[in-house]
Amino acid sequence: MRTPAKAARKITAQEAAALVKSGMWLDYGGSFGQPDVFDRALAERVNDLTDVKIRNCFTLAPRAVIAADPTGARFQVFNWHFSPYDRAMADAGLTHYIPLNLGETPDYYRRLIDPPDIVIIKGRPPDADGWVNFGPTSVWVRALVERAKVLIVEVTRGFPHVFPQTNGAHLSEIDYLIEGDDAPAFIMSRPTPTDIDRAVARRIAEDVRDGDCLQIGVGGMPDIVCGLIAEQGVKDLGVHTELLTDGVIDLYKAGLVTGARKQIDVGKVVFTFAVGSKGLYDTLADNPDMHCAPVEYTNLPEVIQRNDNVVSINSTTQIDLQGQCASESDGHRHISGTGGQLQFVRGAYASKGGRSFICLPSTYERHGVRKSRVVLDLTQGNMVTTPRSDVMYVATEYGMVNLKGKSVAERARALIGLAHPDYRDDLDRQAREAGYIPRFMPVGGG
Repeated sequence: MRTPAKAARKITAQEAAALVKSGMWLDYGGSFGQPDVFDRALAERVNDLTDVKIRNCFTLAPRAVIAADPTGARFQVFNWHFSPYDRAMADAGLTHYIPLNLGETPDYYRRLIDPPDIVIIKGRPPDADGWVNFGPTSVWVRALVERAKVLIVEVTRGFPHVFPQTNGAHLSEIDYLIEGDDAPAFIMSRPTPTDIDRAVARRIAEDVRDGDCLQIGVGGMPDIVCGLIAEQGVKDLGVHTELLTDGVIDLYKAGLVTGARKQIDVGKVVFTFAVGSKGLYDTLADNPDMHCAPVEYTNLPEVIQRNDNVVSINSTTQIDLQGQCASESDGHRHISGTGGQLQFVRGAYASKGGRSFICLPSTYERHGVRKSRVVLDLTQGNMVTTPRSDVMYVATEYGMVNLKGKSVAERARALIGLAHPDYRDDLDRQAREAGYIPRFMPVGGG
C-alpha cells in the first residue's frame, strides 16, 4: 500500500491546481475517473504554466485545459484510447495517441513510465473504513495510486459504488481530497441497429452456447449481439470482459447470465470499466454480482483463458484478403485504439472450447460513395490491430468463416465470399494478380 508523507488533507481545487508546475507530468486516469473541478481550476492557470503533460483515456466530458489552450502550447494531452471527443481533439492536433495493449498499461506505469508528478482521479466519499471507491472504472488506477508522487482524489457522489473493496484507495494512500461537483454519471445512448447490423450479429449469436463466457467489445454491433443471444434461449452465461455494456446488463437482468459454469470468479460479472445507461449504473450499485477488476486481470490472455468456452466478440472497420484487421484508424487518422481486442482474440482462442469473432458490415458509405470494407490491401496508413495469424472467425451480413488453418489462397477466397456481391469479381481479379489465388483455382467458392 502506498504511504504518503502525511494523512489525506482536504484542500480546494484551486489549492490543488497550485501544486502544478511547468514541465510536470499529470495523470487524469480514464473514463469516469477523470477530474472535472480540478481540470477547470488548472485551466484558470493557463497563462502561468508551460509544457504541462497530461495522460488520460476515453474522455467522456470536454477538457477545460484544452479549451483554455486551443493551440496546445501550454498543455499537451496524451491518450490511451480515443472516445469521440478525443478523436475530435486529435483531429485538431490537441490530443496524441499512445499505442498499447490495454491490459499491459499497469505494467507500463510500474516498470516503464516514470512516476507521475501528480495523479488526480475521481472517487466516492470515504466509507466507514476509510476506502474511496472508484465506481465503474478500475482499469490501471491501482498502478497510478502506487506510483504517484502526489495523489489527489476529487470526491464525487455522481457514480455508483462498485465492488470489490479493492476497486479503490484507502485514505492512508491519498495526499489530498478536493470536493467535486457530484455531476451524474455520463449516459451513453445505444445505437439504433440497422438490418445489416442485425444480420451480422445474428450469425455470431447463433454460435453462442449454454455456459459460454462472454467478452463484448466496444461498438454498436457487438452490443447488438447480446440482444440476439437472448433470443437463442441460452442459459448460464458467464461474463469476463473489458467493457461492460447495456447489452450484457440486459442478459443479466433476464437471468441468462449466472456465471455458474465459470472456472474463475464463479457467479461474478467481471469487467474493468462500464459506460451506458442509468439503468446500467443502477444495476452496478452495491451489487455483489458485479466485480470491477484491474485491467491486467480482465485483459491479459493468461487470465482470460482460465475460463472455458470464452467467446470474444469485437468489431473492425476494414479487413484485407489475408485477414489483417484494421480496427482503430482510418489511414493515418487515428479514431479509437487497440484497446483489448488483440488480447481477447488471443485469450479466447487459448481458452478450452473458446472462439473469437470479428464482425463488420461488408460496405460503408462516405460522401455518397459506397466502398467495400473487405479489400486487397488495407488503406495506406491503416494500423493493423489484429494480425492475420490471430484472426479466427470473421462475420459480415453475407456469412461467417473461420480463417485458422487456412492458406493465403483459402483465406482470400473465403473473405471474398463475405464481401458485398458487387465487389467480389474485382476482389477475385485483384487477388489473382497479387498471386494470392493460383491461376488453376476456379472463380468463386469460399
